[in-house]
Amino acid sequence: MTADPAKPWRGVHVATPLPLRDDLSVDYDAYAEHVRFLTEHGCDGVCPNGSLGEYQTLTDEERARMVRTAVEASPEGHTVMPGVSAYGALESRRWIEQAADAGADSVLLLPPNTYRADREAVVAHYRAAAGVGLPVVAYNNPYDTRVDLTPELLAELHGEGLIVAVKEFSGDVRRAYRLAELAPGLDLIVGADDVLLELGLAGAVGWISGYPNALPESCVELYRLATSGDTADLAKALPFYRDLHPLLRWDSRTEFVQAIKLSMDVVGLRGGPCRPPRTPLPPESAERVVRHTEAAVAKGYR
Repeated sequence: MTADPAKPWRGVHVATPLPLRDDLSVDYDAYAEHVRFLTEHGCDGVCPNGSLGEYQTLTDEERARMVRTAVEASPEGHTVMPGVSAYGALESRRWIEQAADAGADSVLLLPPNTYRADREAVVAHYRAAAGVGLPVVAYNNPYDTRVDLTPELLAELHGEGLIVAVKEFSGDVRRAYRLAELAPGLDLIVGADDVLLELGLAGAVGWISGYPNALPESCVELYRLATSGDTADLAKALPFYRDLHPLLRWDSRTEFVQAIKLSMDVVGLRGGPCRPPRTPLPPESAERVVRHTEAAVAKGYR
């Protein structure tokens, strides 16, 4: 269960991949099974239709059905935070309305996609999103959007009541402290697997994560240790983190979708292929993913 039912964006929310059949059609039954698997192994919720979920390749009907499937498969007390990113505010607002109708608990929203929006455009984007009424978690990914949600800009959005949290993917862990100074009520969510320990130490209250898809129990335990605030837990977390870091750092690479799906295949879960434009990993990269996944399993990580 999430740590605070009144704040359903907290805890470990898994950015779920897109299960595809051989013909690259979506296998919704397999997706529902995976959502149930994650909740049974300690995860607090799921994020369908994020980058890991290859949302850019989905038709409108597929995208809407992914959200409905996630909500229907999630047991009571577990939450759904769909990705609702789109080119602009009008389309994002439509996806937020669809998420609300489906029963989602919150939404995850990038700034405008493919358009290098200035401050005014970003604020207008989040104003339109907040008007639907679902809690909005901002997603700061300046690499893909070319828009940087700086601590100053995030504080402005939060001060106006437009966002409740931020998924921080910049990789700059120093921002956590500046953000806490400027917007102490804004929840910090770990946005990249390979800075979990650093941002957990800095006060993060959630993790929107990739590698729990393959190793849910171990990743949830690592999150709890990294965020408890207990120095004894941090001492336990560090060797744990070092063991898993060769896998966790794939989450910050362009090929993260292929890598996480391959790790799922290695541990006996449903990873499978990706839709174009993603292609299989080059052999040397695939070999590293397999080797590091097998090494983690051999050490007892599950």
